[in-house]
Amino acid sequence: MRYDLADRTIFITGAARGIGAELARTAVARGARVALAGLEGERLRQLGDELGAHWHECDVTDQAALDAAVASTVDRFGGLDVVVANAGIANLGTVAVGPVDALVRTVEVNLCGAIRTVSAALPHVTAARGHVLIVSSAAAFTAMPGMAAYCASKAGVEQFANVLRLETRAAGVTVGTAHPIWIDTDLVRDIRADLASFNATLRRLPWPLSTVVSVEQCVDALLSGIERRRRKVYVPRSLALVQALRPVVLSGLSDALITRFGGRTMVGQMEDEVRQLGRSFGRSSVEVRR
Repeated sequence: MRYDLADRTIFITGAARGIGAELARTAVARGARVALAGLEGERLRQLGDELGAHWHECDVTDQAALDAAVASTVDRFGGLDVVVANAGIANLGTVAVGPVDALVRTVEVNLCGAIRTVSAALPHVTAARGHVLIVSSAAAFTAMPGMAAYCASKAGVEQFANVLRLETRAAGVTVGTAHPIWIDTDLVRDIRADLASFNATLRRLPWPLSTVVSVEQCVDALLSGIERRRRKVYVPRSLALVQALRPVVLSGLSDALITRFGGRTMVGQMEDEVRQLGRSFGRSSVEVRR
């Protein structure tokens, strides 16, 4: 049966921009009550004013702040039906040139942040027999130089959700993971602006891994996944085939092909570009201003 969003309360992390902000706009348009959580307080305030949404500035790696944001949401709306763990970042560069703190921070936000978000919201979502959506990525079942921490965190997110799904099924809670490819957000635009090596690699990737999808198309897929309480949401849908072929995608043959068609040259170019940038995150990332 369709899980109608009208009059449901949805808690969204990473809601200040990109997928989170557009998800909030579209959910409100479909009659949902929305609570926004994220680090950029002024952007959250503006979006909250625009949508008449509740908002709370918090870091998803801070459990006390998340607990307070969820409690504030429940106090405001009387309950919580859906949680969308969307907050995510991506550090720039390889393991060799990336500061370890940047690598660890990527894992902390993407994986630990999702775990903390779900843990804070789960008692209320369970009471509502609601839905959990955790935003993973196509990076969960692919590998690309320069994305070690990001790929690791998104693979971890998927496995966390897979186990959570089994644990909560008897309680009537459904759990889904979303696997978007490159979405036209500030995060991806920053990488494309900063790294010519990334653009060159993107052009060489086979379909559908070279696809750049609009935020609107991504959000439509995510909300459809929530409404149908799907366990997997692929953006675009053709990524389901890539995941099915994961043993091939992550095989020694694939490693050899990536290296042969520019992988070694691309890594060196990327490392040079990141050294010249002198920072580990894109210009729009809050991490740059921390």
